Amino acid sequence: MRHYVFACLTVLFLLSGCGKTSLMNLMASPSDIQNAKHYIDLLREHKFDQIQQAIDPHMRDEASVDLLARMAAIIPAQDPISTKLVGSNTFKSPGVYKSNITFEYQYPNQWVLINVAMQKEGDVSTIIGFNVKPLDRSLEDANRFSFSGKNALQYGVLAAAMVAALITLVALVLCIRTRIPQRKWLWIVAILFGVCSFGVNWTTSQWQFLPFYIRLFSAGAVAPLYGPLTVYVSFPLGAIWFLLKRKTLAVNAASNSDQTDT
Repeated sequence: MRHYVFACLTVLFLLSGCGKTSLMNLMASPSDIQNAKHYIDLLREHKFDQIQQAIDPHMRDEASVDLLARMAAIIPAQDPISTKLVGSNTFKSPGVYKSNITFEYQYPNQWVLINVAMQKEGDVSTIIGFNVKPLDRSLEDANRFSFSGKNALQYGVLAAAMVAALITLVALVLCIRTRIPQRKWLWIVAILFGVCSFGVNWTTSQWQFLPFYIRLFSAGAVAPLYGPLTVYVSFPLGAIWFLLKRKTLAVNAASNSDQTDT
């Protein structure tokens, strides 16, 4: 349910003129943003000792000064052209609050993705994750929908999704217009949902298959803010079943009508 609410909010914000940045800033806690930026600034300033003091005790052996220095070396020395919040996730449980904040820093010749994961347990706040990744282009540009450079799997899933949605729509219209003796609503429900799910990441071409899944209209596409689009297709079993049974259902309806008239 949260995914549908988030999708609706995203559409409303984009239609009202608010961009991705505004929506992302609304999703993230101001204190989480401030704390993450503080730790990133410490990394950029090579203040590794202060970062280590803030790292969770169970992870301090892994986060050596050498590792922090290698991450800092990825970040250009000059000030960034822009800083953009591109990721925000939170998790709450009794006594524990976790947040995961990701920024995209733009420089003249490159972009840098910096992720900071933090945990607050009681009154104690610690770093539980720190990652720096260089990019040759922005996330928005890398994940922009385009037909260039796509493989047969990506094109195949997109075409299958369009065909499945079309079959579902045609079957739904015909079902509504067809006289069915009883329980037409059951046919409508069966038509609306496809079974199984096959999805492909439009940016990376990675795929996933879910055998036990039902999907509305047998097709869909989901893209998180600044994230890659994933195209999904399901088998329109109910729609195909109805199209195969439609003539029989119509004949039965006509036969019942004739019997009633006589």
